[in-house]
Amino acid sequence: MVPERCPVEMDPVQRGEALMLTALMLMAQAAAAQPQPVQAPTPACNAPVIMIVSGPTHDRARMLAYGKAIADSGLYQKLGGYYVNLAFPQAIFEGDAPQAYVNLIVRFPCMANARAFWFSKEYQEKIKPLRLNPSAGDYIVTVYPEAPLRADMIGKVGDNEYKAPFSAEGIAQVEGAKP
Repeated sequence: MVPERCPVEMDPVQRGEALMLTALMLMAQAAAAQPQPVQAPTPACNAPVIMIVSGPTHDRARMLAYGKAIADSGLYQKLGGYYVNLAFPQAIFEGDAPQAYVNLIVRFPCMANARAFWFSKEYQEKIKPLRLNPSAGDYIVTVYPEAPLRADMIGKVGDNEYKAPFSAEGIAQVEGAKP
């Protein structure tokens, strides 16, 4: 028996903001689809990781500006990062989450590229401050290795590897950070 869908209720303003955030995420995805120069293969950068950003949003307008700044920076495109999901739930099957609670998953080809994004001068000095002082949201940011694909799923879904190389080289880092 398939469980019945439980849609998450949003007022018109929240729905509009969710649609704008979705549009920004799609813009970042479309920019990533633009042809990129082929780089020499980096064999060490093909162990995909997922970055999970979760927590309540307090200031949606500032978070929209923050999301646009990430898209405009080109960092995800350069490092092979992309959104796996939209930030707001389509349904909640169990538990109570605050209405503005988000879970966002970003996939990178390896830990070095996730670190290169997070510790880049562009992100740390220009983008991240857009959501701080005061905080536009209380987020926890964690990174996990991607689980290997089960044998019975091979050929049925993605294959747990990137087809094109992405390198963290050339991304300026904040003092003391190493990709």
